[in-house]
Amino acid sequence: QVQLVESGGGLVQPGGSLRLSCAASGSDFSDYNMYWYRQGPGEQRDLVARVTSTYSTLYADSVKGRFTISRDNSKKTVYLRMNSLKPEDTAVYFCYAALYGRSYWGQGTQVTVSS
Repeated sequence: QVQLVESGGGLVQPGGSLRLSCAASGSDFSDYNMYWYRQGPGEQRDLVARVTSTYSTLYADSVKGRFTISRDNSKKTVYLRMNSLKPEDTAVYFCYAALYGRSYWGQGTQVTVSS
């Protein structure tokens, strides 16, 4: 069993930056592929970024060059650094962990980009 707790969301002006954190409990964190998803109001939940157990990364086209996903296995934490934020980045951001058919979601953290 893995529990995921996101933090770091908030209100930021366009062009600003935030860093989201997702702290995991349980064992085998280093084996999990870790993801960030987001869900805007009235929208589906979409993939933002992924980092695998071997540190391979992938990004949605809409965030390439602005967001960076990283992980620290010693802290059982995955991060999402978000720069040059836009109003369309406003969403609830969810952390997701997956390994061999087991998967877990965090509760989400709200990011609002507005002046």
